[in-house]
Amino acid sequence: MVNKIQKIDLVILVGGRGNRISKYTKKIPKPIIEINNRNFLSYIVNHYSKYCFNNIYLLAGYKGKKIKHLYNNKLFNLIKVNCIVENKKLGTGGALSLLKHKVKNNFVLMNGDSFTDVDLSFLFKKNLQYKYDALIFLIKNLNYKSNSKLSNLRLDKNQVISYGGKYMNSGIYYFKKKILKNIPKKQISLESTILEKLIKNKKVKGKKIKSDFIDIGTYQNLDFAKKKFFKKFIKPAAFFDRDGVINHDYGYVHKMKDFKLKKGIIKMIKFLNKKKYNIFIVTNQAGIARGFYSEDEFISFSKKIKETFFNKNCFINDLQYCPYLKGSKINKYNKDSLLRKPGNKMIENLKKKWPIKQNQSFMIGDQKSDQICAKTSKIYFEYASDNIFKQIKCIIRNINSYY
Repeated sequence: MVNKIQKIDLVILVGGRGNRISKYTKKIPKPIIEINNRNFLSYIVNHYSKYCFNNIYLLAGYKGKKIKHLYNNKLFNLIKVNCIVENKKLGTGGALSLLKHKVKNNFVLMNGDSFTDVDLSFLFKKNLQYKYDALIFLIKNLNYKSNSKLSNLRLDKNQVISYGGKYMNSGIYYFKKKILKNIPKKQISLESTILEKLIKNKKVKGKKIKSDFIDIGTYQNLDFAKKKFFKKFIKPAAFFDRDGVINHDYGYVHKMKDFKLKKGIIKMIKFLNKKKYNIFIVTNQAGIARGFYSEDEFISFSKKIKETFFNKNCFINDLQYCPYLKGSKINKYNKDSLLRKPGNKMIENLKKKWPIKQNQSFMIGDQKSDQICAKTSKIYFEYASDNIFKQIKCIIRNINSYY
C-alpha cells in the first residue's frame, strides 16, 4: 500500500533577461543557455523530477515562448510541465501572481539560472504545519555579493531568519499557497519586496544545507559552470525493464493490486542511489495499444510506482515507455516504432537527455528484445537473476575493476 504523501508543486522562475551575459542572451533566455549540449534548465528539471511533485510550473518572461516551445505539456519523469509566459514585466515577485488560479498546493520555488542540490524529501513525508509562511534553504556565504538583501542572513534558536549573518539564500524556497493571495500583478521583486517584508515580520524559517551554489548570471560564473557543472551531473546509469525484472510479470500489469516487487528490488535501488547511479526504467507497453488500459491510466499507475519507491527512501530518475504496436486497432498506436524493444530509441532518448558514463552503465532485462536493445546502444547487459541485489553488486564491482 502506498502511503499518502503531501501534494507539492514545483515552480521555477525562468523570466530573467540576463543583461550581464548579453553575448549569450540576445537570442535566447538565460535558463536555456547550453552547457555540454544540454540547456541549463534541463539539468534542474531532470534533477528535481525524481521527487513526487504534482506539477512543474515554469514562469517565463524574456523570450518566454522559446522556453514554452521546449517544455510546455512535456513529461519529466511522469510530471507534467506547465509554462506560463508573462505578457508584461512582472519581476521575480509579480510573476507569482500568475499562479493564483493555477497552483492548488503548497509549492517549492527555485531560480532557473542557479543550481543547489537540496534534499527535499522531508517536505513530502511530513504534514508541515509551520507557523511561518515561508522556508528558505540557506548555504554559507563564500563572498557572494550579487544580492546583498539575501546574502547576509542569520538564524535564531527557533530557526527564524533575520538579517546580519553569514548565510545566504540558496535560491530555493518552500511556500504555503496562501502567500499568493496578496501578490499584486505588477513588477515587484521576490527578494527585495516580498521576502524582505516576511523576514522583518519574522514569518520566514530557515534550514541550513551543505551544497555547492552554481549560477550562470555572470560571464565568470557561466565559465565556471561550463567547466564544473557537467562533471557534477555525468553519472553511470542502470537501465531496467519493468515487468519480470522490477516486479513479477502477471501479464499487462496496470493496477497496484497486481504490482508485486521482486525480491531485493528496494535494497538494490537504495544501493544504486548511494553509488550515484541514475536509475532508468525502459518498458514496452503493448497493453496501451491493445486497449487493455489507456496511456493516462499507465501514467497514473507509474506515478504510484514512483511513490512506492519514494516512500521506501529510494528514487527512480526517469522512465521511458513505448505505447506503439503494429496491428493495433487504435490508429494512433498502430505503427512500428524504434521505441519498442528490440529497438533502442528509449535508451538513446535517455542518453540525449541525461549525461551518462556509458562505459560504467548497464541494463537488466528478461527478454531477448531487452538484450538486443542494450547491445544496439552499446550498453552492457545481463538477464535478471533471482538475487538481483547480489547480481548488481557483482556487475558494478566488475565494471569498476575493469575501468
